[in-house]
Amino acid sequence: MIVRALASDLDGTLLLDDAQELDGDVFDLVRELTERGTLFVAASGRQYANLRRLFAPVKDQIAYVCENGCLTFYRGEMVSRELMDRDLGRALIEDMLATEGTEVLVSGQRTSYILAGHRAFLHQMRDVVKNDVTPVDDLFDIDEPYFKISIFEPEGLRDEDVWQRRYGDLCTVVTGGAQWLDMMPKGVGKETGLLKLLAHVGVSPENTVMIGDNDNDVGALRACGYPVAMRSGRPSAKEVAREQVDLVGGFMRELLRGERVPELTLGAAR
Repeated sequence: MIVRALASDLDGTLLLDDAQELDGDVFDLVRELTERGTLFVAASGRQYANLRRLFAPVKDQIAYVCENGCLTFYRGEMVSRELMDRDLGRALIEDMLATEGTEVLVSGQRTSYILAGHRAFLHQMRDVVKNDVTPVDDLFDIDEPYFKISIFEPEGLRDEDVWQRRYGDLCTVVTGGAQWLDMMPKGVGKETGLLKLLAHVGVSPENTVMIGDNDNDVGALRACGYPVAMRSGRPSAKEVAREQVDLVGGFMRELLRGERVPELTLGAAR
């Protein structure tokens, strides 16, 4: 298989143990992939601004699948966008706000919105995760279109199945980590954005490697020619993978050195 694009999740995949900065070696690996003609794609539940900060040294050399596939960018151009129905969004927000011990994050294109006065959550998102964050007095009064609504439970998700039963027929409901449950427009996932992005750059999914670890990666793993799961990942991701790895960097080095030949070889992306 000729690898023309390599897509990777961030949290739990490139970023391990709650890390919020990439190892410097990653940038060298991305540069070498690019020089060899293989496009690197950051495929994450994170926002575009956050991903560009994480990949700052190579930010203009890669492509982005953001917000679990709701937004994609290539060379500074927005390739695709998926919007949440406002009535459904209001219902989700109302239900989440009524759930004790949780925080709500509403993702817009320019920023993410949280309730004003929630200082610990603001610190987590702005200072630790380094999102662009806008505190508002009323989450029902957000002017810009939005696409992903997330519930954050500091002590860990308690009732994933409850949200799936309530809203699974109306929107996509996936875990984005041990503390996060993300809800996007129905039928939208990382695979939605990734497939649109690949079509835009002229790369076949069959010539794409995808690496992930969580439920929100499963669709993209299934959509690509060579799915790879983290050994530490969820069973749902490992079940659909061709192989499991401990470190993304190690996999990329083997690919660049030709140590995975004849099954995987590098090729040129447009």
